[in-house]
Amino acid sequence: MKSAKNIGRTVGILLLAQLAAGLMLPFILMRPLLAGAPGFLTTAAENSFQIRAAVLVAFVGSALTVGLGITAFPVFRRYGGAAALCFLCACVISCALDTVHGATAMSMLSLSREYVNSGGADAGLYQLVGAAVASARRWAHAAQLAAIGAWIFVFYASLWRFRLVPRGLAALGLLGIMLQFTGVTLMMILGYPVIGAMAMPLLPIQITAAVWLMIRGFKEDNYV
Repeated sequence: MKSAKNIGRTVGILLLAQLAAGLMLPFILMRPLLAGAPGFLTTAAENSFQIRAAVLVAFVGSALTVGLGITAFPVFRRYGGAAALCFLCACVISCALDTVHGATAMSMLSLSREYVNSGGADAGLYQLVGAAVASARRWAHAAQLAAIGAWIFVFYASLWRFRLVPRGLAALGLLGIMLQFTGVTLMMILGYPVIGAMAMPLLPIQITAAVWLMIRGFKEDNYV
């Protein structure tokens, strides 16, 4: 059986890769969709390759999320079976909602291409449908962010509870994800403007946790 330290190092690698493929690159590459309706009807088609790449990278990120749940499962299970199962389920749900969000992004791209190919005919109809499709993507994104927040919260809560990393680092992770959820996800759900600055601390915390795990792995006390 692999040691907790080696499993932790693998989790660190996956965490860093997931950060890039699941939490950073897709949202950066999908910026043409952020124009909303009706702006995306032209910007999406103009950036077709970029959006397709974003969706593909997001799929990789969602697979890495499940990989995190599977890899950490044997260590978490040694300390608490319910926590291990909760983390794995949160990762799987997050993967599923990532896929839904990717589908809504591709729907926006398809509609944009149809609009451009039509030469702007029936603009009113396209704008009406576009508003509905853009709204569907926004709410899929809100659900996606909630699921991402869930697995990150369970991850750091487990690290803190089982003392698998320094408790200060795990506490920072919990603080970071709660700030992100409050300033971004909750604001979206409630219909208020997001407070992007509240999500910023999570990035360096995630990087620090990933690097720590890559170097030190999980603490091995009581792991048999």
